[in-house]
Amino acid sequence: MHWIWLILIGALVGALGRLLHPGRDPMGWIVTILIGIASLVIAGLIFSGFWEFVIGVIVAIVLVALVGRFFGERRGGLVRA
Repeated sequence: MHWIWLILIGALVGALGRLLHPGRDPMGWIVTILIGIASLVIAGLIFSGFWEFVIGVIVAIVLVALVGRFFGERRGGLVRA
């Protein structure tokens, strides 16, 4: 049951991370859920309760930016003159 909650809340945290990150993100919902789960695991190692959720969203924003930059460069999304 813990895994189901982790996936559901991870999807919510990943979606909030994508929503609060400005700009376009070249990733799908599976990657968003994985980012949310990873951010909750990282935040869960540091905090618990409400702060785990808040820190999880902040970590998700950072991970969305990093993954978006990595996938953007691989897919040719960033063109340099």
